[in-house]
Parts: sequence; structure tokens; C-alpha cells
Amino acid sequence: MNDTRPINGLSVDVEDWFQVGAFETVIDRADWPAIRTRVERNCDDILALFDAAGVKGTFFTLGWVAVRHPRLLRRIAEAGHEMASHGWDHERVFRMDAATFARDLDMSRKAIEDAAGVAVSGYRAPSFSIDARTPWAFEVLAEQGYAYSSSVAPIAHDHYGWREAPRFAFHPLADSPLVEIPVTTATFAGRRLAAGGGGFFRVLPYGFSRWAIRQVNRAGRPAVFYFHPWEIDPNQPRVADAPLRSRLRHYTNLGVMAGKLRQLIGDFRWGRMDELAAREAERAVPLQEALAA
Repeated sequence: MNDTRPINGLSVDVEDWFQVGAFETVIDRADWPAIRTRVERNCDDILALFDAAGVKGTFFTLGWVAVRHPRLLRRIAEAGHEMASHGWDHERVFRMDAATFARDLDMSRKAIEDAAGVAVSGYRAPSFSIDARTPWAFEVLAEQGYAYSSSVAPIAHDHYGWREAPRFAFHPLADSPLVEIPVTTATFAGRRLAAGGGGFFRVLPYGFSRWAIRQVNRAGRPAVFYFHPWEIDPNQPRVADAPLRSRLRHYTNLGVMAGKLRQLIGDFRWGRMDELAAREAERAVPLQEALAA
């Protein structure tokens, strides 16, 4: 019997434990080269988890990671997963101008392609930082030939979010085939709820994520799910001088994350983001029409 359920997008934002936004005020980028990395061993565990489940996904990777772990990127690509860009060093887009963003994209793409030996056509902004403040970012992505972006969180959040953006695939530019695939939200009582993974998946009961993805799939839409390699690493170092809220967000339920991922992967259909973007491009709505509706 054919499985007619939508194929959801499975993605990994490849950054190390010390490169997250939660610690950016206490760990300086200049200190990164001296810190012992854990991203390679964590990604190898993810590759094993995906292989055991028979699924393929997309690894949105920092250029900084690519130049230091080229063999890891080669392993990911050789296993049949998509390599995509997560920028150079996790700088948020709204902290850059167009020229700086263009350099960031160019550096990271070259580093990833050189390491993995495959072409990069997808991008995810660090901390979903393409929003109403940065409409020029889509123009830069189109100029550099990216096929898709998955950089918008269509919610209100204290660190990111573009509440007015469409919940599903849209074309941000009238004169470009570039498609944006927002991270998943569910709706309840007229409100949008973040349901695409990361800390929300780790902290909230598994039943919430299952309900949310089922809601999206029943509407005939694919969900977009993401997580980070450090989220399956309960033995990572603790940053004692980080703000309490940041520590709670970062460290809560690290020990249960791998098990929840196995359950999630088993409960739904999953695939690469480039394949999802190609399918969704045909029914993506023009951004300006969606905002005017």
C-alpha cells in the first residue's frame, strides 16, 4: 500500500555547543579556535541515527565548521544527505548590511562545497534572522543563485520571528524563482505556535510536536523540523556565567533528545529540504500578495 502522507523536511543546523546565540554575550568569537569542539562526534551520532531509520536530511552547516571538519562534511554528503549553508559564523542577518551578508554567503558556500565536494543550493539564516527588517536578504540570496531559503520563523519570539510572514512556502521576490520554506508553526485558538523543533521540541512533551505535525500534514502540507548536534550531547561543558534563561533553554532535556528524535522520525515521513523546496515551489504564494491579504 502506497504511503500518501506528505514528506516532511528533516534538517540539522550544524554548529558547535559554544557557537549558539544563547552564549554570544559570554563566549567571544575570537576564543572559538581554542575551544575543544564536539560537533564532529555529535554529527556522527546523528548520521548513525538517520542511517538506522533509513532517512535522509539536510545539514545546514557553518562555514567555520566546514574548514575545520572537512572529513565530516564529506561523510555527510557521501551518505546521501544534502549539504546547505548556515552562514559563516552564526552572525544574525539583521546585524549585517547587504554587502557583508553577500560576503558571508560567499565564504560559507565555498568552504562547504570545497569540504563536501557537492554543490550548495540552500540556506538557513542563523536564528531564523531573515525577517521584516531584512527584505534585502532575499535579493542577495537570489543574486548568488540560491534555489531556496529556510530562514523565516512566522511567529513572534523574543530572539527572532516575522509574525506576518506566510506559514508555508512563498516566493519572496517577484522576479526570481527563489522560494522560502518557513519553519513549521501550528495554530490553536487563532494563534500561531512554534512547532518546528529545536528547544521547543526538546522542552515540551513529545505529544505536542506529534499533534502539530499531524495538523500540518492533514492540511496537505509538509512540516519543516530542525535541531542541532549539541542537543543530543548531555555531556557538553556547562557555561556557568551565561544568563539563567539562556542556560535553561540550552541545557534542558538534553538527555532525552535522542530518544525523542527516534520516535519522531519513526512516526512521520522525512526527506531532504532541497527536494521539499522543489515540490513546494509550484504552489508557493507571492510574498506581497500574502502580506496584502
